[in-house]
Amino acid sequence: MIRTMLKQKESIKGIMPAKGVTIISKLRSSLHEKMEKLLMVWVTEKQLKGDTLTQGIICEKARAIYCDWLNHTPRISTDEASEDSFKASRGWFDNFRKRTSIHSIVRHGEAASSDVKAAEDYLKTFSELIEANGYIPQQVFNCDETGLTFM
Repeated sequence: MIRTMLKQKESIKGIMPAKGVTIISKLRSSLHEKMEKLLMVWVTEKQLKGDTLTQGIICEKARAIYCDWLNHTPRISTDEASEDSFKASRGWFDNFRKRTSIHSIVRHGEAASSDVKAAEDYLKTFSELIEANGYIPQQVFNCDETGLTFM
């Protein structure tokens, strides 16, 4: 173990820990680092578009990016990396979220299927309705999915 660490001394020193990480316990290949950087760019673009992202979608894209990088990168040894070496498992996904500080991936319920254009149009209509009837902010509230019990 010590001999292996001494052999890899320079590569271990060159590793930059992710945000919030104080201990580096596993040596990650540069291929994994490149793949995660590209994946993060893709995730950011999808979130800005308002697309729905789930763990399965992200893991599938991670495997695809990894395989693309693997096929375009010349390998020195056959055991260095293979398409089967990266599984994009749940553990990897959880650690990826921690490393990249992603908090919310999946949009739930109505938010995932909402009509953004209709919502923007309704804001204008709703504002006009409030002004026309002279309501004050304390009189406007949301009763969506509120259960009423009568006794």
